[in-house]
Amino acid sequence: MQGRPRLDRDTRREAILDVAQDVFLEQGFAAASMSEIAARLGGSKGTLYNYFKSKDELFEAYVQRRCVLNLEEIYGVDDDAQSVRDTLSRVARAYLHRVLSDDNLRHFRLIIAEAERSPEFGRMFYEMGPRRGEQRLAERMSAWAEKGLVAAPDPERAARHFLGLCQNRYFKARLCNYVPELSDAQIEAETTAAIDTFLRAFGPERA
Repeated sequence: MQGRPRLDRDTRREAILDVAQDVFLEQGFAAASMSEIAARLGGSKGTLYNYFKSKDELFEAYVQRRCVLNLEEIYGVDDDAQSVRDTLSRVARAYLHRVLSDDNLRHFRLIIAEAERSPEFGRMFYEMGPRRGEQRLAERMSAWAEKGLVAAPDPERAARHFLGLCQNRYFKARLCNYVPELSDAQIEAETTAAIDTFLRAFGPERA
């Protein structure tokens, strides 16, 4: 009789995180249990604890993975051949598509709810997600400033301003489920407005 195919450790870990994510989203952190996650995996709690020592540790890994996925989706392409406007357009579109999506906001609400109980989750999410995103964009701002393409003596502040322009109109409305997911036309309109406003403030003529 042929046994079940064996998964390598990384693949098994990803499978656990996939299942844990579903359980956390369905039940919330407090109601979710390691027993339920193990049952859905089709294994024992002992196997689960070989990878994660506690539910807190599993939730932490889930948060870290979400941050990595978002960062790569928004900032992952790094093409120095693109113009400032083209690069900002790509970042803004990806940011609006990703951050304001129904899927991402479900995760965001879950993580923020747990930040009240365990502030370390909130700090970890912020440092690995929004903060790291700002830093990656700030690195690009700094390179542009050195070439005279933007006037950004404080690249991190410039990056924060740009991301704030991207999300300012819709973030709270989306977070509260006041408006549906943005259409492509809305994303294009917000992208154009954010870039035009940013370049009026930080364009090379300001140098």
